[in-house]
Amino acid sequence: MQVHVLEVKFGFNGKEDTLYPVVLRKEKEMMLVDCGYTGFMPMIEQAASLQGLSLQHLTGILITHHDIDHMGGLAEFKEKYPQAVIYSSAIEQKYISGKAKSLRLQQAEELYHTLPEDQKAGAQYFQEMLRKMQTVPVDRTLPENASELFLEEVRIIPTPGHMPGHISLYLEESQTLITADAVVYENDELEIANPHFTLDLPAAVRSVEKLQQVAIRKLICYHGGIVEQNIQQKLQTLLRKYTSFLE
Repeated sequence: MQVHVLEVKFGFNGKEDTLYPVVLRKEKEMMLVDCGYTGFMPMIEQAASLQGLSLQHLTGILITHHDIDHMGGLAEFKEKYPQAVIYSSAIEQKYISGKAKSLRLQQAEELYHTLPEDQKAGAQYFQEMLRKMQTVPVDRTLPENASELFLEEVRIIPTPGHMPGHISLYLEESQTLITADAVVYENDELEIANPHFTLDLPAAVRSVEKLQQVAIRKLICYHGGIVEQNIQQKLQTLLRKYTSFLE
């Protein structure tokens, strides 16, 4: 199976940022793992084309969890590429499909009144972004029968914490781990994604402990990109930082 890590650069609050969606390819199958914010489809298509990929051949889109930077562009992708089958975990399915209110929106609404006045305008804007995000029906849930996907080479690892139904992907043959937001890569270190806004921080730390149990040659973070050196050491350093949550 071929693994293509896309580099999607964008500006946010006057700063440059980058997302790293992944395309998995095997024979006639092509799956995109996460699809950016609303409006990101052209940038993802461009990033794919730089690696010789045409998303016209897209057969599936897997959403690791329902945060806006992972599924914001999903409705646009589904409209342009209707043949693409949408996958998610069973837990996340109801939020991606719009059958239940976004947990991130619920959290934002609950935290709003605790914020200082100078942060409330930005918080309101974020809530409006979440409310306007288009939902899309999920066609198949994971990991009920991952072999149906062409993903018999890919192990679905439930990694709750950041979101309750968050999943990571592990490619056994190449020992490649796609973490989504289970961990992020910042300043040459691994970290919990937005620990202050993680819905269940103890569960997120236990998920990192679970990931440490697999052999990893390449780790791909949605925020931070590819890590290929000292991965186990970096995971252990991260776990030591949050030791109290493992007791």
